[in-house]
Amino acid sequence: MEKEELNHYEALNVLIIDDQPMVHDTLKSTLYDLGIRNIKFAENAYYGLRLCEQTRFHVVICAFNVKSDKDGFHLLEELKFKGHVSKRTVLIFLSAETDESLVNSIVELQPDDFWVKPLSPAQVNKRLPHVLEVKKKLYNVNEAIDNRDFSKAIYFVERHLLNPELAKYHMQLRRIKGECLLAITEFAEAERYFGELLEQTKMSWVYLGYVKALLKQDKMDEIQELLTQMTDKADTRFATYDLLAQYFIDHQDYERAYEEIKKAAALSPRNIERNKKLWDLARLTHDHEGQYKATQAMAKYAKNSVHDSPMLMLNVIRSGIDLACTLSGEASMRVLRQAERYVTEMEKGYPDIGQFKEQLVVVRARLHTAKDERQRAERLIDAHVSIRPTPSVEDNLDKVKVFHELGRREEAVSLLDAVRKQISGDSLASQVVGKYIEQETSERSEIHFTPKQLNAMAVELFKRNKMVPALQSLEQALQLTPKNVRVSLSILKVLLAIHQQEGLDEDQKELAQRTFEILAKSTLDEKQQGIFSDFKQELGTVVGIAH
Repeated sequence: MEKEELNHYEALNVLIIDDQPMVHDTLKSTLYDLGIRNIKFAENAYYGLRLCEQTRFHVVICAFNVKSDKDGFHLLEELKFKGHVSKRTVLIFLSAETDESLVNSIVELQPDDFWVKPLSPAQVNKRLPHVLEVKKKLYNVNEAIDNRDFSKAIYFVERHLLNPELAKYHMQLRRIKGECLLAITEFAEAERYFGELLEQTKMSWVYLGYVKALLKQDKMDEIQELLTQMTDKADTRFATYDLLAQYFIDHQDYERAYEEIKKAAALSPRNIERNKKLWDLARLTHDHEGQYKATQAMAKYAKNSVHDSPMLMLNVIRSGIDLACTLSGEASMRVLRQAERYVTEMEKGYPDIGQFKEQLVVVRARLHTAKDERQRAERLIDAHVSIRPTPSVEDNLDKVKVFHELGRREEAVSLLDAVRKQISGDSLASQVVGKYIEQETSERSEIHFTPKQLNAMAVELFKRNKMVPALQSLEQALQLTPKNVRVSLSILKVLLAIHQQEGLDEDQKELAQRTFEILAKSTLDEKQQGIFSDFKQELGTVVGIAH
C-alpha cells in the first residue's frame, strides 16, 4: 500500500465483515456519501478471507462477533498472520458488547478504532476521516514498524514531534516511540522516557510502559505500590498481570507466574499463546485440573481460527488422562469417559485424522492403563507404537507417559532423553517447557507409578499394617500432585497411625508440618475440613501445630 492511495477516497478499497445486513446498509450509504465506491461485503469470516486473497484493502471494518464461523478476534489475527492487514491498513472493530474481556481482546490486536453498535451515519462520517488522516500522517512510521525497523520508526517519530502541524498526533507518536524503545530492549532509556511522560500525562499506556521498563531491569521493589494500583484499575489490570507473569517466569518463580497468568487469561480468554503459557505453567506446577481447563480453552477458542488443529484436541485428551490418573473412583472414570468421547469426535471430525494414527493409539492405550486394562494397552503398544522419537515434543512426551504407566522404565527414560535433546536444540522452546521436561525426566526416573497407582498401593499397604511403605507411596504421589487434598489427608492418616503405634521420628514430624501447611492453604469441603480438624487435634501438639 502506498501513502498516496490514502489521499483519494474514490480509490480506497474497503472490506466490511459483518453478519447483519442492516450494518451493511448503514455503512454502504454513509461511505458512498463520503465518496468511497469500492466496497466489498462478507457475511462471515470465510468469505472475508477469500476477498482478502483477491483484493488488497486499505480499510477493514470487522464485527467482533461473526457468529457463523469464527469470531472477529481470530479472523483479524489470521488476516495479520497472512499479511492481509498491516500497520498501514486502517483496522476498525465493530461490536454491540463492551464487557471487559472483549475490550481486552480487542486492545491486544491494536485496531485503529472501535465502533459500538448500533452505528449511526454521523458517527461514521466523523470518525472514519479522522482515522484515515492519522494513518496518512503516520505512514512512514507504520511502514518502518511493518518492516520491524524500530530504530527507523523512532527517527521518524522524533521528526514528527518537531512539527507543530502534527501536534494533535503527538501523544500517539510518543506512545509509538516508547513501544519501539522496548522493542529494541533499550530498557533504561525507556524507563527515563516513560518516567518523563508520567509527569505530563497519567494515561494507562504510559504507566504500563514505565512498569515494563522497570521490570525488565529487575526493579520490582521500586514499583510495588504502583503495581497494586494498576491491578486495581480496569484499564491496566489485564496488561499488568501479563507483565508480572513474564517477570516471574524470567526469575524462575513459576508458582507466582502461574497465578498471574491465570488472572490475565481470565480477563482475555481468546489469546491462544497466553493459554499455551497457562497450560505450560499448569503442567510445571502439577495443577492437573488447571492444565485440563487450559487445553480445553485453547481448543474452544481456536475453533476455525488459524490456530485450529487436531493437535489441540489431542492435548485436551492427554491432559484429561493426566488428570484422571490423579483421581480415583467415579471422579476418575468421569474424566476418562469424556476423554473417550473426545477421541471419537476426533476420529469422525477431522478428514486427515489418518496422519495421527500413532498418537491416537497412544491415547487409547493410556485410557486402558488408566482403567487398569493393562493387557489391552500392552497389545496396542506392541503392535502399533515405535520407540523412535518423532519431531513432535508433545507426541514424544505422551509416548513417555504410556511406557512409564506400563512399567517400561527403560523405554520411557530413553525417550525422555531424546526429548531433552530436542528442547536444548530448539531456540524457540520456552524456558517453561524446558523446565517442565527437566522435571519430567527427574520424576519419571525416580517415581515408577502414577499418582492413582501410588494411592491404590498405599491403601493396600495400610490395610496390611505396612505403614512406612504406605507413607513412602503417598509421599511420591504428593510429589506428583503437590496440591492434592486427598493425598495430603491420607498422609496425615498414616502419620497418625504411626504416632499411635511407635511415635513419629523427626523426618515424619517435619512431613506432618509441611502437610498441615499445604492443607491450611487449600480449599476444603465440609467433610475434608472436619477430617483436617480431627488430625490437628490428634497430631497438632506432637508436631507443633496450633489446634
